[in-house]
Amino acid sequence: MQTNRNPIWKERLASYEERLQTAVPVVVEGKLTRMAGLTLEAEGCEAAVGDRCLIKAQNGSSIEAEVVGFEGEKLFLMPIGSINGLSPGSRVIPIGRAGDVPVGYGLLGRVLDGTGRPLDGRGPLKVDESFPLQGRTINPLKRHPIHEPLDVGVRAINTLLSVGGGQRLGLFAPSGVGKSVLLGMMTRFTNADVIVVGLIGERGREVKEFIDHILDDDARSRSVVVATPADMPPLMRMHGAATATSIAEYFRDQGKHVLLLMDSLTRYAQAHREIALAIGEPPATRGFPPSVFAQLPHLVERAGNGDQGGGSITAFYTVLMEGDGNSDPVAESARAILDGHIVLSRSLAESGHFPAIDIEASISRAMNQVTTPEHQKTARDFRHYFSLYEKNKDLLNVGAYKAGSNPDLDRAIELQPYLQGFLRQGIDEKVTLQESLNQLTTIIEANLVQTRQEVAK
Repeated sequence: MQTNRNPIWKERLASYEERLQTAVPVVVEGKLTRMAGLTLEAEGCEAAVGDRCLIKAQNGSSIEAEVVGFEGEKLFLMPIGSINGLSPGSRVIPIGRAGDVPVGYGLLGRVLDGTGRPLDGRGPLKVDESFPLQGRTINPLKRHPIHEPLDVGVRAINTLLSVGGGQRLGLFAPSGVGKSVLLGMMTRFTNADVIVVGLIGERGREVKEFIDHILDDDARSRSVVVATPADMPPLMRMHGAATATSIAEYFRDQGKHVLLLMDSLTRYAQAHREIALAIGEPPATRGFPPSVFAQLPHLVERAGNGDQGGGSITAFYTVLMEGDGNSDPVAESARAILDGHIVLSRSLAESGHFPAIDIEASISRAMNQVTTPEHQKTARDFRHYFSLYEKNKDLLNVGAYKAGSNPDLDRAIELQPYLQGFLRQGIDEKVTLQESLNQLTTIIEANLVQTRQEVAK
């Protein structure tokens, strides 16, 4: 005890503690012991979940992998790229946490992979900032509310499914009904400062077609595309979604109004399922482990409005539906966590009705916050006449209805050609929010004969 009071010993103790704090941590290497599917098992190294490791193959190549779980002293890793060349005993070297996402205005017009590296062959990125891959948490009480409408240039959405800046909606659709085309229309027509497109798990052909044919020059100049096609490892597909969201968050923090389009949320959930099942998590609902449904809201909640006075992220997430969609766990989970859903119908697409939006099955939960009472009443009238006709379509087709029996139905029959024409829109036809509302009001309130040439298709 007396020794500790000695000034010399105090000085030496302080110097020792300072050296401990500034010492470079020792990297403990391990070795690869097992590989099952895409899951790698390593022993002897020290790393936390989310850390990256470099695996030195015996042929001299280096493969990057990420720690996704552990069991005792054993680590489970998932490769970032190709696994060719790995063999038992390969060195596993921890290299720290997953890198941040490169961000900046130099990303505009560029195409990136899931790690933020350029795919377009236009040289290195000219950015000098970074943003956390997992984003940052915003106090929900500090987010500014949704109160301004967003013009997406699509007539049916502008008027009947009005979108507010900072809203998060799902685009629910089976395959082959014009989902990507509708996304492209919104990309070109939406009044947004920055557009971030995440192509997650799509076919490589569709990635190139979206960039070359669906985006025009103006949209491409203010867009950032993050592409992780279906042939990429599941971890890269998950990182692609996180990278796209991080880039959108950065621009939101700069005060910009961002449009985030992610195609698709289902492929993201499937990638997470592959990883979870590979490391031993038991399946729960139709093969999806519970962690998948915990991860979906974490990703979606990163979008939306920022702090008071800041920017916003208006997000559209596509969800692939199997059958009627009511038994799809990802679709049901997405409906619960999103601020509305737009449903595309295969029967409408097969009849040549584009965009194939099923108005009766779609809803925007923020519409009343961003529209006037007059707009809401007109939209309700449209839905009323449209739904009334659809419910009595079979009676009309077989000639069982007698005109004059129901004045309301008579009005719906008279309006039907104009309602159908209003819902159709060409791929290159932009209709602003005010134009959409004027046409809707004309159909419902004005003399139909006088407006035939304006609204009928």
